[in-house]
Amino acid sequence: MRDVQNEKDKRNIKINMVGIKSIEYPIIVLDRKFGTQQTVGKFDLFVDLPKDFRGTHMSRFVEVLERHHRKITPRNMESILDDMRESLKADVAHIKVEFPYFIRKNAPVSGSESFSSFRCSFNTMKDGAFDFILGVKVPVMTVCPCSKEISDRGAHNQRAEVSAFVRMNSLVWIEEIIEFVEKSSSAPIYSLLKREDEKYITEHSYDNPRFVEDLSREVVLFLQEDDRISWYRVEVISQESIHNHEAYACIEKE
Repeated sequence: MRDVQNEKDKRNIKINMVGIKSIEYPIIVLDRKFGTQQTVGKFDLFVDLPKDFRGTHMSRFVEVLERHHRKITPRNMESILDDMRESLKADVAHIKVEFPYFIRKNAPVSGSESFSSFRCSFNTMKDGAFDFILGVKVPVMTVCPCSKEISDRGAHNQRAEVSAFVRMNSLVWIEEIIEFVEKSSSAPIYSLLKREDEKYITEHSYDNPRFVEDLSREVVLFLQEDDRISWYRVEVISQESIHNHEAYACIEKE
C-alpha cells in the first residue's frame, strides 16, 4: 500500500508544528488528598516536520495517548514526549493538555461540603531540553477598593479569574496554587453556601478589597517565596460588574 505521508516534498519548507488538536481523552492525574483523580483531558499534540517530508502520521499521536493515558503527571510527561519523537521520527515534540480538576471544599461557617472545579493545564515541549509549565485557573471574588472608599453604602464586587503558570524545580501541587490565589483574593468562591456562609463571605470580602493590580501582586508574593518555583506568569481578569469591559493585570518573572 502506498505511504503518501512518507513521500518526498520538493517545496523545501520545514513545518514547525504539525499534529492533532482538541482530542479529548480520559486521563488520571495526581491528587494531593486522594492520590489520583480521574478526569478528561483535551490534548494538542504536535511535532516538527522536516522540509523533505510531505506529511506526518496522524494516527501515531493517538497511539501515544493510548499507551500513556492511565496516568498523566509532571514526572512522566518527558517520557511521553520522547515516545512521540521516536514514533514520529521528530526532533521536537509538544503536548498541551487542559483538564478540569475537582476539589472538595467546605463552606466557611456551615461547613457544607461541595465540589469546586478548576481549569488546569500541562504545557510541555522537548527539543533535547525538556520544558514543563503547570497552569491553574482559579475563580475568586474581588471588591473594588476605590468603590469602598467613595461609597456611603457598600462597594461593587465581581468575580475575577486568576491564571497562574509556573515552572517547577520539584513538585508543586495544584491545590497549593489554588490556596495561594484564594488567600490573595478578597474572598474565595464556593459551589454551596448557606445564609451564614454568604454573610461571612460578603463581610470578609468587604474587609479585603483588591484591585486586579493588588491581586496579581499578592499572588506573586507567594510564588516568589517558594523555592520550588523557578518561573511564573500571573494573569488576572476581572469581570467588572459596573463596566462593560474587563480589567486585566499580568506579572511575569523574567
